[in-house]
Formats: sequence, structure tokens, C-alpha cells
Amino acid sequence: MPESPPSADMSHSGETAPPTGRVRLVVLFGGQSAEHDVSCVSARHVIAAADPEKYLIEPIGIGRDGTWHRDTRTIEVMAGGRRRELPERLTVEGPEVDAAGVTTDSADNGMPTVVFPVLHGPMGEDGTVQGLLELADVPYVGAGVLASALCMDKVAAKAQLSAHGIAQGEYTWVTVDAAHSPDAADPVAFPDGTTGTLDEAARRAVTQLGLPLFVKPANMGSSVGVSRSTTSEKTAAAIELAAGYDRIVIIEEAVRGREIEVAVLGNENPVASVPGEILPGADFYDYDDKYDDGAELLIPAPLGPEEVAAARAAAIAAYRALRVEGLSRVDFFYEDGRGWLVNELNTMPGFTPISMYPKLWAESGLPYEDLIDQLVELARQRHDRRHRHQRTDR
Repeated sequence: MPESPPSADMSHSGETAPPTGRVRLVVLFGGQSAEHDVSCVSARHVIAAADPEKYLIEPIGIGRDGTWHRDTRTIEVMAGGRRRELPERLTVEGPEVDAAGVTTDSADNGMPTVVFPVLHGPMGEDGTVQGLLELADVPYVGAGVLASALCMDKVAAKAQLSAHGIAQGEYTWVTVDAAHSPDAADPVAFPDGTTGTLDEAARRAVTQLGLPLFVKPANMGSSVGVSRSTTSEKTAAAIELAAGYDRIVIIEEAVRGREIEVAVLGNENPVASVPGEILPGADFYDYDDKYDDGAELLIPAPLGPEEVAAARAAAIAAYRALRVEGLSRVDFFYEDGRGWLVNELNTMPGFTPISMYPKLWAESGLPYEDLIDQLVELARQRHDRRHRHQRTDR
């Protein structure tokens, strides 16, 4: 790991320089998850920051109903050099297109294509769209199928991190079967194979982890469906709420520590940014804090040199353990006594103006525009490498 944060050219990280020649950059946004609106804001700022001399931007919106649309209005604004006229968030509208055909350049201008799936949450960040792009044989920004799926599923990610000896907070999980109503006799399945009620699930969690607790859908981001519960009764209600977003619900101890985040960038040779600290404006770092500027972000975090080095090393270790490439934001708790505890990895963090990931890289010497260049080149490198390991003969 480098001793200092990476510079814009990443020359010491082992990655090559940004691409030469113009690239057709297909920006996917929207999606079918509860994070649809966040994606529309993130995509707007990615498009606004991408250098039009380097990229021919083609935004494709995915509706909540799963239909794909070519955003002709945004294409016209960008083609006219009027990026300042972009709205604060994109809207999924325009001619409907075939999802399998968005990777084909209709103009046939010979430009290489890279897809930037600025999609948050299930059906976009969880390996589904990544699998589609693998089948289409097109380079794409971000983690591959396995890492995307692992990091989206909080229970699976924690199991993988545990297998690599990476420290985390205590947790448990339950499965709430959608076939049962909340008042059914046994709507909840426990990790040991037994079943019970929501109230029993809450009592077990409180006994194991104490109070307060955090209850989350296992496959969701942006704090959607997340609750902080302070009683057994509230825990049961929180499990029911989270189960509306995912049938797997994770229940975590409330770690009494500082919230620190580190941005990681790279494929085989990832590099880590300076750490940042979050001072939540609410009981925890919730959706409003993340996207309505309610929290205070300290960038860089007030940490000593040894703590910074430890945070960056731990971020890269978690990144490698979960097989991530491209990018990720690694979220930690820093607790006296236990030290650095990984909370989760986000393989497509927000790219809004107040999002931590681009802010951390800007503080580390990599401006937003150059960050996009690096992500595109990392996508192309990984795609080329994958082709070197695709024998189909025996």
C-alpha cells in the first residue's frame, strides 16, 4: 500500500494512464430499487463531470417497472455543450430501448464502449446488471458479479469477512417468509433452522446483542428500511419494516464508536483515500443525512498518522477479501478497545455533490473529473484481462 494518498495519475498504484481516444460512455441510472431517486441524482453529476472531449455520453434510464429508456433530452443538452442546463436529477424518459442492445453503438462510429452503471441497490448493484454486461462482453465500471452480489448481501459479506479474520461488530439475522402474514404463527426462520414469531425474533436478538439494535434489510443501501430500536417491541416492528424490502433481515449490535469511511480505487493494486468521519445529524447516519446534507462530514478525519495508515490498510484488506475491483467505499466503526470494525462495503457509492466517495478522492488529490477517467480505464483493463482467461476448448 502506498504511504500517501494516490495522485490523479495513480502512477504509483500499478494502474495505467487514463484512456486515449474518445469513448462512448453509457451511463445507466434509475433502476427498480428503493434507491432509484439517489441513482438519478448521482448519474446527473457523473454526466456533468465527464469530459465531453473524452466521452460521448449516452444516458440510459431504467424505470421502476424495469423498462429501459434512452434519455434523448440529456443527450441533446450534452451535445449542445449546455451541461449547465442539466436538472438536479435525471428523469427516466425517452424512447424505450432493448436492454440487451444498449451496449451496441447505433451510430457505428467505431468508438470503444464502456458502461457506467450508476445504480444503487438491488437489481443494479447486486450483480444482476453486471451479469448482463458480462454476457454482452462490454467493459463496465465497478465490481464484478461475485463481489457485487457479496457486498450487496450484508449477511454473505459478513461471513466472507469473518472467513478472512477481519474484525466486525456482532450480528445475527432472520428470514421473514413473504408467504406468511406478520401475525402468522411462525413467519420467521432463524439461522439454526427453527422458526418463530416476530416477537420471538426480537427477544432472541435483544438477548444476544443487547440494546439498542440496528435492524436492516440484508440487500439494500442508502439506509433504506433501516431502524434503530431501543426496545424488544420496537425491534419486532423494525424487523417487519425491513422485511418489506428483503426477506433476509440482519440485526446488528449498536457499536459505540466513531463512523469512519475510506474510499478505495483499483483492480489488482487498489489504493485507499484519506479517511473521512461522519457526525450524524440524527440518531444514526440515515437517508436524510446522506442525501439532504444533514450530517457533518470531516474530511480528512481527525486521526493520527498511525490510525490513518491502519484505516487504509484495513480498507484494502476488506476490499480484497470481498474480491472487489473498480471502486468501493469501506465503512468502519472505530471503537476504543476493539479498534477498526468493518461495517460494510458499498460497491457503487453515491456520486452526488455531498457524497463521501468523490469528496474523499478530491481531498486525496483526485478531482471528480479525473476520478471518472480512472474508473473508465479500470473497467477497460479488467475487461481486457478477463479475455486473456477465457479458453473455451478443453
